[in-house]
Amino acid sequence: QILYLKPPWTLANLLKCYKKHWMAVFGYVVPRNLLSTIECLSKHLYADKPFDSSTVRILLQESKKLLHAFSTRSDYNGVLPQAYAEVTKLCETLGEVRAALVEQDLSEDIMVLSENAACEKMEATTPNLQSTEEKELHPNFSAAQENRHQEIWSVLEGVWSTMNLYSIELFQKLDPSAVTMAAKASFEEAFLGLQKLLAAVKDIHEGIGR
Repeated sequence: QILYLKPPWTLANLLKCYKKHWMAVFGYVVPRNLLSTIECLSKHLYADKPFDSSTVRILLQESKKLLHAFSTRSDYNGVLPQAYAEVTKLCETLGEVRAALVEQDLSEDIMVLSENAACEKMEATTPNLQSTEEKELHPNFSAAQENRHQEIWSVLEGVWSTMNLYSIELFQKLDPSAVTMAAKASFEEAFLGLQKLLAAVKDIHEGIGR
């Protein structure tokens, strides 16, 4: 009787209901600071402009944050873990696409750098042109460095997504009511996966140290 909008709901309706009843209802179920997540989703999902990959990544991460918060209350008859898994898959797919684009851009920058190096060698006999060549080389070098930073960020983002996926599986398996032989096998697989993940993080840490 007191609902702001009656069912059946669209996603837009749900987000409006979240905001309307946040302090009186949802703020008692999940952390109240997640209202910023609701506002972020509402703002971007219904904006009259296309998404770029960075916006999509933010929306997926905010969605995972909200789903994870509600998972501490209930699994909602299995619907919530399924939704979380689907959003995680989308995050991983986006990460792969972004990594592929970064790799492509990096390859193109390496080719440009190689061409510039060849030109620099050919024009070494003309001292007057050397300063001009250096001016052209520096922007390309900066671009390559920037793409390298993006590539590293993409790898770390993939690690973070994998950690989130394993964490939600572990929380589910630790539920006493869900312990079965099949669940035990999955738990062991998740534990082995975490061991591999720790080794990967150690390698990344050592690489950054070098």
